Amino acid sequence: MTQTPSPTGTPAPVHWKLVIDAADPHAQADFWAAALHYEAEDNSALVERLLELGALPAAATVTFHGRPAFRDLMAVRHPDDPYDKERGTGLGRRLLFQRVPESKSAKNRLHLDLHPGEGLREAEVERLTGLGASVLRRVSEPAGAWVVMADPEGNEFCVA
Repeated sequence: MTQTPSPTGTPAPVHWKLVIDAADPHAQADFWAAALHYEAEDNSALVERLLELGALPAAATVTFHGRPAFRDLMAVRHPDDPYDKERGTGLGRRLLFQRVPESKSAKNRLHLDLHPGEGLREAEVERLTGLGASVLRRVSEPAGAWVVMADPEGNEFCVA
């Protein structure tokens, strides 16, 4: 498979999304949309089309914010990034939460670092705590200071 080159002749950057396992993908999407000032994707047109075609059973859907959604998947995207208007799927910075049966059992091998801006860390920690996050520990070392937090399902992230 050949990668399409960019207008400069070099390979185009690879599009990616970060996929996060979740017990409740919709609650996680709500938390992270608020935490990052992102938007929950609206895949309702795609869900309705798949239901009409018989390609998606009704049991695989839920109502999320008053519209049909996939039961086991929910994504959030940066509001300024492009998205596929027919599917509602983001084409830029994006987190996808997928339902899994097992609960989180170990430290994350990958995590998000949030950078609210100079002098804003404590206010951001307070705001995130109000959204349902918890403070795990505060770190201060010669390389810098940050707060290690956990989202409502226990996934670690840092606020620097």
